[in-house]
Amino acid sequence: MFSRDQWKEIFETIRKNKLRTILSGFTVALGIFIFIILFGFGNGLKNSFKQFFLDDATNTLWLYPGVTSKAYRGFKENRRIEFENSDLIDIEEKFTFFLENITPRINRRETLGYRGRSNSYNTRAIAPCHLDIEKTIIMKGRFINQKDIDERTKNISIGRLVAQDLFEKEDPLGKYIEMGESAYKVVGVFQDKSGDREERLVYLPYTTRQLMEKNNDKIDQIIVSFKQELGYIGALAFERELTDFFKSKKAIDPSDKSGLYIRNTTETVRQNQRFASTLQIIVAFVGIGTLIAGIIGISNIMVFVVKERTKELGIRKAIGATPLSVVLMILQESIFITTISGIFGLLFGIFMLSRLDNQLEKYFILNPYVDTQTSLIATLLLIFFGAIAGYIPAIRASRIKPIIAIRDE
Repeated sequence: MFSRDQWKEIFETIRKNKLRTILSGFTVALGIFIFIILFGFGNGLKNSFKQFFLDDATNTLWLYPGVTSKAYRGFKENRRIEFENSDLIDIEEKFTFFLENITPRINRRETLGYRGRSNSYNTRAIAPCHLDIEKTIIMKGRFINQKDIDERTKNISIGRLVAQDLFEKEDPLGKYIEMGESAYKVVGVFQDKSGDREERLVYLPYTTRQLMEKNNDKIDQIIVSFKQELGYIGALAFERELTDFFKSKKAIDPSDKSGLYIRNTTETVRQNQRFASTLQIIVAFVGIGTLIAGIIGISNIMVFVVKERTKELGIRKAIGATPLSVVLMILQESIFITTISGIFGLLFGIFMLSRLDNQLEKYFILNPYVDTQTSLIATLLLIFFGAIAGYIPAIRASRIKPIIAIRDE
């Protein structure tokens, strides 16, 4: 099969039939190229999903107070529910089995200034464990700590872009920023993989914010993280128990869905993972369909090639060529063209994905790639089916009687 003379014949046949060879090779290369691109896009979508939905902790419950839609226990409908500091204590005391961390959130828009430079930013008043829940990365200094909470300090941690806006190239640590009628000390600078919006935030102790607002104890939101080992079923049980507890404490009708909102990130992530997996399967299915189209294309071309060479094959058999040698000759030619074209399509596809990189981020395709194993399997499958595409017509050609082959031509 690998004799030098046969290789010479193959190259001679390719040289004489350049257009046919180009068409065959193009069909194969295009099939593997489109497969690589589509599969890479599928992985890019998966990367986007991880960045946008898995950047924060996935074992969290987010509690939002709402407005009641039903009268209950002597209270009228359209009553606004409020969270208070006592709610934090109750959760810590009553749900120790589930609880890992808990933090309040109080969101406000403030104008911050430093040496004539000022801008408006969103501020979040939080507890120290908010750092772990949001997976915030400290670049310089520190985050808000428990001492800040206990002493209601005027310490703040600012986002990377806030530091750039107000301090430019100056080190912000230890400097004071004007906010309202007071000055706040910068104790840390953070970054966040979620993007620019998160890096234009300012964090301060929630107790300090409450002191600023007439020393009240009101809270906008509560975020609780539960133990990872509880799993999906445990997360749902925790959500149900929290819902029942707060509806009872805040006098909300059990059937009222607007008085309290709880967002379970475990459920959200589970749904998004299903969507991302389904989308990737669809993309992979289209890619596999492209491969199949390439295989059908090479099969049709090989059928035409054998038909075109019927007289030649008949003469070869007439002068002593065995049916096996005829099969091997056609099969070798088919495998050679498929292999070279498949490798070219594979390398070109990988090259294009590397060039695209983050250019498709606005289309939610982030860092598209194809792993080596998938690339090799797809290429080997195409070569294998390319061999079959050549084998079937080769078998038929080997069975043709020389006299009939010569006369048909």
